[in-house]
Amino acid sequence: MGHATYTGVPRDTDLARTLFATDELCGFLVACALVRPNKSLDDLKVSSVKKKLKDKAFARSVNRDDIQLGVEELGVALEDHIRFVIDALRPVQRAIGLNPAGTS
Repeated sequence: MGHATYTGVPRDTDLARTLFATDELCGFLVACALVRPNKSLDDLKVSSVKKKLKDKAFARSVNRDDIQLGVEELGVALEDHIRFVIDALRPVQRAIGLNPAGTS
């Protein structure tokens, strides 16, 4: 339940902190992929994601403060976390509605 700030449930385990840190970011990364011509995470760069994070009009329902708080609670750099989550999502792209390279 600690995966959302509005629940008031403390994130007192690594699992809870990790779930919180990845929840909003996963949705944001899917949004980033869906606006790309290939609709894929295969060539999505961390710098592109960071640029989109600054654009408040893009994926406006994604809470950027939660993304930042998540990386702070994990104690990792934003760039490293974005890269890690992109890499984790790549093998399951098809299952989450994206188009991995080499597919149509």
